[in-house]
Amino acid sequence: MAERTLILLRHAKSDWSGHEADIARPLAKRGRRQAPDAGRWLATNIDSIDLAVVSPASRARSTWDLVSVELDLPPRTRFDGRMYAASSHELLEVVRDLSDDFETVVLVGHNPGLEDLASLLTGEPAPMPTSALAVITMSGTWSTAGRHSAVLRASGRPPGT
Repeated sequence: MAERTLILLRHAKSDWSGHEADIARPLAKRGRRQAPDAGRWLATNIDSIDLAVVSPASRARSTWDLVSVELDLPPRTRFDGRMYAASSHELLEVVRDLSDDFETVVLVGHNPGLEDLASLLTGEPAPMPTSALAVITMSGTWSTAGRHSAVLRASGRPPGT
């Protein structure tokens, strides 16, 4: 069975000072500093990423923009409305809908859904503060995610954030 890698990336710190709708909230200055650190960590520790599935929220999109420029070969990016404010079970459906053509996929989204998904898949807690990553490996097809045990390979904020 093929091994798949799922990377969960929580958006960087957002700015709460304005009166924007939640989906339009931008990154804070700290978030704009944090996100590139996550990109550099991915560039150093992950061979390649085939696809990024990103929440349409401004803070998630901006996070991915800052992360992806740090990668040698940025992957194809898909914005998916199901990622915004999604529960772990809704995120699991996003994962199960992935094409098996992709071996390594990053989901860029929000808590508590990402943190809960990591725990659901691996049985381990994986705190996901802003800009945190969780790298999970699993065997089988994407459509069977959650039906077999998965392994939490790394989690937390990259150094420098």
